[in-house]
Amino acid sequence: MVPNGNRKRPESVLVIVYTPDQKTLLLRRAGNPFWQSVTGSLLWDEEHPETAARREVEEETGIVSTSGWRDWRIARSFMILPDYRYRYGPGITHNREHVFSLELPEIRDVQLNPREHTAGEWIAMDDALQRLWSWTNRTALTQLMRELV
Repeated sequence: MVPNGNRKRPESVLVIVYTPDQKTLLLRRAGNPFWQSVTGSLLWDEEHPETAARREVEEETGIVSTSGWRDWRIARSFMILPDYRYRYGPGITHNREHVFSLELPEIRDVQLNPREHTAGEWIAMDDALQRLWSWTNRTALTQLMRELV
């Protein structure tokens, strides 16, 4: 893809951060207060989604981890809400989201960027399903929960 000024690339990552006791980290968005896992767009010069996944986890939570990563090799397409389409190039209506997870041995404190998130909370995965706004996030968490049983 060719960069388009300051427009966002319509390709992103979703990272479910969790612990072996099935706690997952949810973040509450600033401005539009819904709950989500770690998400973020690929930069125009990022070739690999894994690079974006690691960058977004560090930027949004302060967590740096060299182990526990999993690339699910799944990408889902979703419609970009009309209120957010101005961020993308003309005619862009869908985003491609790559799914990753990061298993940490235990809960860690997070350092939030207040411009992006107003709260972070480690909660049971079952409870997280009830809070998640995005269908892609719920689908990925449901799949992870099935694998952990």
